[in-house]
Amino acid sequence: MFRAGAARQLRALSGLGASVPRSSQFSSKLCTISQATRPLAIGKPMTLAVARYATQQAPMDKINKEVEARLGDEKLKADPETVSSTSSTHPVFGEVGMTEDPHKDADMMAGVKNDMKTIKDTFSLQEVPREAYNLGMAGVLPYLGTSISTVYCAWEINHAHNTGSGFMLSEQTAEAALHVLEPLQVGYGAVIISFLGAIHWGLEFAGYGGTKGYKRYAIGVWTPAVAWPTIFLPVEYALITQFVAFNFLYYTDSRASKRGWAPPWYAVYRFVLTFIVGASIVMSLIGRGQIADRINKLPGPADRVRALREAQAQQLSDEETARRAKVVSKDEQEDDEE
Repeated sequence: MFRAGAARQLRALSGLGASVPRSSQFSSKLCTISQATRPLAIGKPMTLAVARYATQQAPMDKINKEVEARLGDEKLKADPETVSSTSSTHPVFGEVGMTEDPHKDADMMAGVKNDMKTIKDTFSLQEVPREAYNLGMAGVLPYLGTSISTVYCAWEINHAHNTGSGFMLSEQTAEAALHVLEPLQVGYGAVIISFLGAIHWGLEFAGYGGTKGYKRYAIGVWTPAVAWPTIFLPVEYALITQFVAFNFLYYTDSRASKRGWAPPWYAVYRFVLTFIVGASIVMSLIGRGQIADRINKLPGPADRVRALREAQAQQLSDEETARRAKVVSKDEQEDDEE
């Protein structure tokens, strides 16, 4: 007993002078509080809430055991009329007895169909008077006909150049027909532009939308001033100028209709006519562009005026030469008589 007590005292005395390792540190509770064991509600409140909801969730429907037992004792009745090949099957993408979802089979082409309906309603021109509609469409047919004929003649010239013979026309005949179509299309375009400008004079005379004075008269003045000089230009420049004039005139007519200077249906009516005429001009330019290096240039009005002036100058020169020769011959005869 004494030996054991003495041993304990010796061990206690030896521990008093023990050295502390350099790596060891004294830490306070402020440094170690985060490592202490804490309740789950403080550390992870969301996890605890989810776990509580998952473990304590009640059934969706409360089971009535008495009703279940009574139904289990009943005998099923046969009903052959309701039995079919699909009565005992379960729908893959739905439930039995559910009504069809109206949004399930949505029409993916609804937007395109709506756009096509808008285009159809625009070109139907239901609000346009039938007389104006029929005469307007008849008026653009000659312009469209000249464009189609130009494209066909250009194709004939290319076909004859590549194969050595034309399909229905020879190369010379197609070129001659093309030279006849050029002034017809340019001249008819000038007539149409002038006529469209003159419509505003008629609206001013009728007092439609009130009296506008020079603002509306100016539309009927600048249109022929732009249209008719194009007949003196080469056919390509003439068609391009008329294309710009048609589009600018459509812009003017649409603004006039919006301001009440013209009927409400006039803007849509002019759009359809301008679309047909513009497409015809583009067709003619494309057709001529394919054969620009294979046809001879048709002399325009300016070339004809220049040739006329040169012919007149040459004729005056010949007359002057003949007059002088006659005077010289007369003088020689008088000298011989003397």
